[in-house]
Amino acid sequence: MHLDVQDLRNFYYRSTLGRAAQASIRGRLTQLWPEAAGLTVAGFGFAAPLLRPYLSEARRVMALMPGPQGVMQWPAGQPNVSVLCEETSWPVETGRIDRLVLLHGLETSERPARLLEECSRVLGPGGRAIFIVPNRAGLWARSDLTPFGFGRPYTLRQLEGQLREHEFTIERHTAALYRLPSHKRFWLKTGAMFERMGDRLPAMLAGGVFMVEVSKQTHPQKGHMIRPRAPNPIRVLEGLSNPLTEPA
Repeated sequence: MHLDVQDLRNFYYRSTLGRAAQASIRGRLTQLWPEAAGLTVAGFGFAAPLLRPYLSEARRVMALMPGPQGVMQWPAGQPNVSVLCEETSWPVETGRIDRLVLLHGLETSERPARLLEECSRVLGPGGRAIFIVPNRAGLWARSDLTPFGFGRPYTLRQLEGQLREHEFTIERHTAALYRLPSHKRFWLKTGAMFERMGDRLPAMLAGGVFMVEVSKQTHPQKGHMIRPRAPNPIRVLEGLSNPLTEPA
């Protein structure tokens, strides 16, 4: 079940904890993808907060928001690039996207297999995607005070296995959200310290979310290529005055 767009907006833009979570995940994302000059970048679910660094350099940025969640205008004060769409049928041409980010998209989907098929369809040759999901062993998945406490949390093995089943190649993985999911002032103040400490801890144990980067598998054609030979135009014209006869 998708969360409501108003609840997501209030968390990420109007709460201290949400802004800190946004900074943590976006910081990891920009480490993996430091630039996107000339690329088409898209996000699905509620990935808009993560896409802002690419607005100025990417060829195009799209924030795809599923119908059950709802849509909001984004970015504020600039031409709108957010789109309301069906969860498994996006208004995007096949092979059009170079970089794709999913946040609050996969774990809340009622048809995850169909969603992954749509992700594969829109990714172009050499395209990359990053799937961000709650860590089942993390504290954030155990609290319903944040959006990460809803939907299906994953282990890293579960997520990577599901992605491989849909013919994605796992490139690398990391984690984010090492701070505690608490709105209390003490934990908010010490959150930055936990984020720094978290870099030295195993991702499968400490991080609140997993971030798995994948590429789209391409299968080369097999066998010998046969180039059809075009008929000789002179011979074709000869047939008009001197029809060819079938051999006896």
